[in-house]
Amino acid sequence: MKTSILKKDQFKKNWHLINAENVSVGRLASRISIILKGKNKPHYSPNLPVGDGVIIINSDKIKFTGKKNSDKKYYRHSGHPGGIKETTPDQLKNRNKSDYLIKSAIKGMLPNTPLFRHLIKNSLKVYKGDSHPHESQNPTEINFLKLNPKNEIHD
Repeated sequence: MKTSILKKDQFKKNWHLINAENVSVGRLASRISIILKGKNKPHYSPNLPVGDGVIIINSDKIKFTGKKNSDKKYYRHSGHPGGIKETTPDQLKNRNKSDYLIKSAIKGMLPNTPLFRHLIKNSLKVYKGDSHPHESQNPTEINFLKLNPKNEIHD
């Protein structure tokens, strides 16, 4: 038996459209990281970009479970002494940076290698509203709420 490894130019990149309205951030990020890596395909290879592209719309309507909206902290540092800043998801949503919430969750679920930094940059598109400029890619819509019934948020 021989194992066949496909070349980089033999992969076909498909695009998927996901509506993030009323979806939990962690559940969404774990599913998207699998699609970006290509682990849902039979010819997965960890050193080749076999994954598909993902377009996320309505990123401003995502949900966190529990009290994560006020308790979870995101840190950034300017590089200077005393330059650490912290924000919460509520503050980021008020500043219209809800796409950062999704991108940081997905980035945390991918390996920190040049290949996956390239995937985050070129294969992940996040938009706040219902519209996106990627109609020419003919994305297939994934209904995430039907895919994962545990996704309901209980307040």
